[in-house]
Amino acid sequence: MAEGDSLISVDYEVFGKVQGVFFRKHTQAEGKKLGVVGWVQNTEDGTVQGQIQGPSVKVRQLQEWLRKTGSPKSHIDRAEFRNEKKIVALEYRNFSIVK
Repeated sequence: MAEGDSLISVDYEVFGKVQGVFFRKHTQAEGKKLGVVGWVQNTEDGTVQGQIQGPSVKVRQLQEWLRKTGSPKSHIDRAEFRNEKKIVALEYRNFSIVK
């Protein structure tokens, strides 16, 4: 496997105006477009959190999108990424919105 093809898993949390602006829907769509799997949900603290799994190059693209782009009406203050690790197989079948 080439370096960019190795599978990784990373947890994320996005801070700013990210609730009530279709952030989860846009994150799900972007994840599907990139071909990564995982999940996204709102938190009680007003942030959005989740997990991304897939080829490292694709996960990096979604991390960049979470850090800088987001949904059209969102305002991202910062994005934090934790617990990055290499995985041998994907733990999810698709990219889902968790209620």
